[in-house]
Amino acid sequence: MEFRPRLPAEGINVSHTHPLREAFVLVGGVLTVTALFVVLSALAIDLIVPHIPPHWEARIFAGLWAGSDEEDLDQETRQQRQAVQALLDRLAAHWPEAPYRFRVSILDQPTPNALAFPGGLIGVTSGLLEQVESENELAFVLAHELGHFRHRDHLRSLGRGLVLGFVLTLATGSSQLLQLAPMLAERSFARKQERESDGFGLELVYREYGHVAAANDFFQRIAEPGLPLARELEGYLSTHPVSETRVADLWTLAQQRGWPLRGEPLPFSY
Repeated sequence: MEFRPRLPAEGINVSHTHPLREAFVLVGGVLTVTALFVVLSALAIDLIVPHIPPHWEARIFAGLWAGSDEEDLDQETRQQRQAVQALLDRLAAHWPEAPYRFRVSILDQPTPNALAFPGGLIGVTSGLLEQVESENELAFVLAHELGHFRHRDHLRSLGRGLVLGFVLTLATGSSQLLQLAPMLAERSFARKQERESDGFGLELVYREYGHVAAANDFFQRIAEPGLPLARELEGYLSTHPVSETRVADLWTLAQQRGWPLRGEPLPFSY
């Protein structure tokens, strides 16, 4: 038999499916796998975080403490840090089983905010110190951040930020997005996490002052619709959503626990 070379049939290796449909299936598959990865990673983080020893956490994130050294601060910022640290120490004393050694860092930012960082570091912006009208208001903000440490919310948020940064890096090919993980970790906590931290924080305030008067004034001023202060506090609101319901829940909790709502707020000075 003589071999005669011939061109292959035109339809060979040609899909009978429309190219757009194949593209949709491919993209949909990738998005589904990515979504599953993010969800499963978040679940894994929630399971792992409670079992991470705090001393491991402190050792891993020890570098965060470097920015809080007093010798690197000007005199005014040093006085601010000392005053806020003293208040934080008093509040933390009412949580004797706390597995952290808490430390304050003053962040030179005009936007009012307070953030819990891994290892026991709480960042307080200079803008927040300018907005609080009493020691009691600042005490509740700090105690609220202690509540996030109690529930390890800061680690969960950081872990999810790293996962999201990793996914974005794969999607864009830019490794610089991994550097955004701490920023992504600052995004708002879940409503349940905020409510639990509110309850814990309010209890610490009661133990310190014997009442919870003025503790909620800061949030109440934020929650009032149309208030100019709310616009100034957009940074705080982005990480700590505040609503009239949340404010009401705090007062309801205080009444249920029998914590006095009236008392003399103390001035905050440094």
